[in-house]
Amino acid sequence: MTAITSTSAAQSTATRAPAKTGFGALGSADFIKLMTTQLQQQDPFQPVDNKEMLAQMAQFSSLSGINDVNTTLKAISSKLDAVLTAQTAAANLAAASTAQASATSASTTATAA
Repeated sequence: MTAITSTSAAQSTATRAPAKTGFGALGSADFIKLMTTQLQQQDPFQPVDNKEMLAQMAQFSSLSGINDVNTTLKAISSKLDAVLTAQTAAANLAAASTAQASATSASTTATAA
């Protein structure tokens, strides 16, 4: 690993959004790279069991699907929040219009009397 000695580099890194670390930072390209490296480095006389390899691929596929669902749910949540905000604003506007109409009607009645 290389140490960063420049303070300006450390400051610019600190102002960015926090990066994922550990296993959370790995993506599909990293998985493929790890899997191919594992296949290249294995002992030809004792290869990795097919079941283990399939289990690893299934776990990665499942994780990828969960990430897709998570992204979709976040999009749905933000759209529902926008709808709720619009409904609240419309209800507040309707209440204000009703109150103003009542006040106008009351002042007209008082003026006529």
